[in-house]
Amino acid sequence: MLIGRRPDVLVVGAGGTGAVLAARLSEDPGRRVLALEAGPVPAAFPADLLDARLVPGARPGHPAVRTFPARLTPGMPYEAARGRVLGGSTTVNGGYFVRARRADFDRWSAEEAGGAAWTYERMLPFMRALENDLDHGATALHGGRGPVPVRRVGLDHPAAAAFGAAARELGYPDDPDKNAQEPPGFGPVPSNAVDGRRVNTGLAYLLGAAAGRPNLTVAGECPVRSVVVRDGRAAGVVVGDGTVLEAGEIVLCAGALSTPHLLHLSGIGPAADLERAGIPVVLDLPVGTALSDHPQLVVEWAPRRPMDGPSGSWLGGVLHLPSAGGPAAGDLEILQSLVPMAGLVGGRADVPDMPPAFLASVQAPVRSGNLRTVSPDPDVPPRIDYGYLRTGADRRRMREAVRATVALVTSGAFGEVCAGPVEPVPVDDDRVLDAWIRARLGTSQHTCGTVPMGAAVDARGRVHGVRGLRVADTSILPTAPLRGPAATAVLIGEAVADAVRRG
Repeated sequence: MLIGRRPDVLVVGAGGTGAVLAARLSEDPGRRVLALEAGPVPAAFPADLLDARLVPGARPGHPAVRTFPARLTPGMPYEAARGRVLGGSTTVNGGYFVRARRADFDRWSAEEAGGAAWTYERMLPFMRALENDLDHGATALHGGRGPVPVRRVGLDHPAAAAFGAAARELGYPDDPDKNAQEPPGFGPVPSNAVDGRRVNTGLAYLLGAAAGRPNLTVAGECPVRSVVVRDGRAAGVVVGDGTVLEAGEIVLCAGALSTPHLLHLSGIGPAADLERAGIPVVLDLPVGTALSDHPQLVVEWAPRRPMDGPSGSWLGGVLHLPSAGGPAAGDLEILQSLVPMAGLVGGRADVPDMPPAFLASVQAPVRSGNLRTVSPDPDVPPRIDYGYLRTGADRRRMREAVRATVALVTSGAFGEVCAGPVEPVPVDDDRVLDAWIRARLGTSQHTCGTVPMGAAVDARGRVHGVRGLRVADTSILPTAPLRGPAATAVLIGEAVADAVRRG
């Protein structure tokens, strides 16, 4: 493989964080940056990857998506989807772009994790720098000149308007700016989509101001198989054809499922697990020993009369509310899909006569699962267990999310557009409801915590015990945030790029 001169920094993955990191580091013309993306790096994205009414990651077999076999519970197999294309999962997700809550930063900045570098006050300048908030402009809270456009979805669709009226009927507060830190309630979803066009990090960072920089190379179709460690230092990476590419520093941005697998294949991880897999141990670190994500399920409802499909985004409103005894920032989420699930799975925004849906999820910061590598062969996927619904608290929160969703669907205000749930939901019996939930369980695809700050890396992503190696993606967050992590993935790219620049 012909790449050119030895880079100062080699970035593995040009996705939600890697594209950000590579673009920011290449702003210094004296620093040579090489970004390797396992998927394609198109000169122009196909229309379906830009259409904000679609969620390509929900489509089985989509060429821009890689799936990982997993288990949500011991008896429930699942296929976890991640973007495998420039922009990564920001190219195939729903365009939900909501900041983490102050409570998340308080938790991450605990002394044993991120420390003072991860306080809300220290991270706010990076959150402002990454965004161009088209609703609020440049303020003390929001940015007005960043690469990522942020706009809140409209609530003029009849179903979205009825959702808002139902939330108010049930006593939930208005929450018009989900990227502020006001008490949680109902409001529009901040999105990195404008006028129906999704703006992924590839477009926002690498195909914008960074395009044409002579010190930046972005190579597609270039999967990395392992990191080469010599004398305690990361010296390079082995790519798919067996070539070793050397670099001054290596940053892994392959995502919270691929990054820990890559570290394991490099001999960095739990020694006993690596030995069982036949992988020589380079460094014993707690990589993949825990996993944090958000369980989710779908509640479909029957429209009272035919409705038009959405014009700009599949997203409607969103409600955040606290579970009993849960964090004040609101650990339950009810997200409205204006496109029926059949449309999201089938890649069509207009699906007449199919029911729209709510996505009910528990977003409590819980470490429940794990990721284990079982073979030294990079083509053998790791074993991923989400560990959902293991505890009584897990099951109680999920019941609360479902019951709150059913209360909205059956409210008087939502009854203006809704004839009721598509199927009866057994909300009156905990045991029957638990079985109903288990039969329909999914995940929000918000994986974090597989290479956590404190235990495996420091606050700036540096891997403990290996010089010249960092991790920069959501795997470093000890627990998933109280909101979807796409905006936080971009934030990590900004923060780690700043750390690299400062040496």
